[in-house]
Amino acid sequence: MVKNSERAIWNDQELLECVSIIPEMDNTASFTFRALSGALFDYDPGQFLTLEIPVPGGPLHRTYTISSSPSRPRTITITAKAQVDSIGTRWMLDNLAPGSRIRALGPAGVFSNAESTAKKFLFVSAGSGITPMMSMTTCMWDEGDDLDVVFVNCAKRPSEIIFRQRLEHMASRVKGLDLKFVVEEPDLYRPWTGYQGTFNQLMLGLMAPDYLEREVYCCGPEPFMQAVRNALSGLGFDMDRYHQESFHAPVGHLDEQPDHGDVVPDDDTSASITFETSGVTAKVAETDTVLSAARANGLNIPSGCTFGVCGTCKIKKLSGEVHMVHNGGISEDDIEAGYILACCSNPIGKVSVEV
Repeated sequence: MVKNSERAIWNDQELLECVSIIPEMDNTASFTFRALSGALFDYDPGQFLTLEIPVPGGPLHRTYTISSSPSRPRTITITAKAQVDSIGTRWMLDNLAPGSRIRALGPAGVFSNAESTAKKFLFVSAGSGITPMMSMTTCMWDEGDDLDVVFVNCAKRPSEIIFRQRLEHMASRVKGLDLKFVVEEPDLYRPWTGYQGTFNQLMLGLMAPDYLEREVYCCGPEPFMQAVRNALSGLGFDMDRYHQESFHAPVGHLDEQPDHGDVVPDDDTSASITFETSGVTAKVAETDTVLSAARANGLNIPSGCTFGVCGTCKIKKLSGEVHMVHNGGISEDDIEAGYILACCSNPIGKVSVEV
């Protein structure tokens, strides 16, 4: 038996051999590989591999986040979900088998908490964006760290929560791994008593009341990550402590990280709101809401909850731009038609509304 200390570290000049394929759910599986030489895998939790997939017509290169942990270095695992138009992952699901060999590049990527000095984490993911969170959590769990992790995953249905049983087992063995699952709808004939709907500021406050003290890692489709960023920035979170990885564009180096270009209302930047029906124009700060500006000028916009849930304060925006972070009180169709919720809309520049 060769001791670990005597083994070389795998590099991407050596082919990988598939040793197991574990179905996770429909069209989703975890593929585990070993190095032919017995070399060990060294990487940071949250990094990704680029697989060279031998599809007909030539090799296809696809990146997959590593779902295993570097604390278990003899094998390496990626978990992949085939979308409707998938080519590479579809080929893997249909053709890879134990004993298959494949070329891989990496590991690479900067989305990892390996160098973080934080003691408290908030992991927020959607769908297969759970994979880097699984790697980071497993690594901390294996190393015996005192966990303080709020682990949020959003899925279509409870049956589509990847790694649910594994995470629940881990959470049942240690303190400090707090699982929060959010689904759009329950499975048929299976009652769901957890969070249901779309992840929003209200859920965030309930799931992690101390979110301002946590380091946040987020992964999922871009609209999902945009919603998470909006929720955090709208609540005053220090976005320097926010990190994200995209489904479609994993970042290999720090200098490649994109500027998200998010709009964050500024207390020192002025704006104006014209209430067309009333003939009133108000000079305000970007951090003022349309509702508060109306009230300050003696105008009445019916309202209820004042945090974007009930939809009572829905009004028509005639021109200009607002930054709106709602909690489900307005539909996408209404937004497309030009409606806003006055209680959670901040004016950017000059805005005109039908009030």
